[in-house]
Amino acid sequence: MTQYMDCIVFLLAKAYQKSQNHLKTRLRPYGLTSVQALLLEALWEEQGLTAGEIGKRLALDNATVSGVLERLADARWIIKKNDPADKRVIRVYLSTKAMKHEASLIQERTTANDEILHGFSDAEKILLKRFLKDLL
Repeated sequence: MTQYMDCIVFLLAKAYQKSQNHLKTRLRPYGLTSVQALLLEALWEEQGLTAGEIGKRLALDNATVSGVLERLADARWIIKKNDPADKRVIRVYLSTKAMKHEASLIQERTTANDEILHGFSDAEKILLKRFLKDLL
């Protein structure tokens, strides 16, 4: 076996690529990227967050979050509103469109996870998640 096939960086990169391509296919009918869907999930947990708060929760930098929010707003997935207590602060809320698709988008993610991990035992799935979390 070649050395790169034993390299954790290579293996993680290929696993990431495979999982992202799989999820991308499932999200294509909605016109969303995996990062956009992830951001929507953060807002389904709690609306009215700022871009900075979203970035901290998802471990994304401010520039990435700002760009994703702009595209989501343009596609009418979210609504940005000034904070009534401080007009300089912009809070992000889900649109009716996002609320309507919540269950189906969560199901798409769940199905993608199940398909990617097909063939793994429950114990292997738990172990894999633990190892990946430890790397973060």
